[in-house]
Amino acid sequence: MIIANESVVTINYTLKNDAGEILDTSEGREPLVYLHGVGALIPGLENELAGKAASEKLQVVIAPENAYGTRRDELVRVVSKDGFQGDEELTEGMRVQLDTEHGPAIALVTKVAEEEVTLDLNHPLADMTLHFDVEVAAVRAATAEEISHGHVHGEGGHQH
Repeated sequence: MIIANESVVTINYTLKNDAGEILDTSEGREPLVYLHGVGALIPGLENELAGKAASEKLQVVIAPENAYGTRRDELVRVVSKDGFQGDEELTEGMRVQLDTEHGPAIALVTKVAEEEVTLDLNHPLADMTLHFDVEVAAVRAATAEEISHGHVHGEGGHQH
């Protein structure tokens, strides 16, 4: 069976940046199981996997436009320290969860001043060209329930 929309796909992968540093990998962990065609993966990787079959291996390089996008200056915001509750000291480099008009988002604290904090809501992999080594471990047809829910159930999938 080949990968197409409404396939449940199991992949093993290693993700590296241009310098060859490993950013993420399934090695030593469970493989990634996803429903193809619903935007579960970045577009560039999903496009490359379409039409592949179990046991195929591929190496793909994905430009930022087909991955996590390019950095956007409007996603860097300066906010008042008053908006943060809790005793935790805000430090540069820490990640904080924010409630935005689009739901929860993770921001990187890039600067802490007396009264203000600078937050960067860009994806950590924005502007990066991504290098994937992927092995397709399995492909199966999705069940009607998985298709209607838009995600995988059971083995390797997220339970809801």
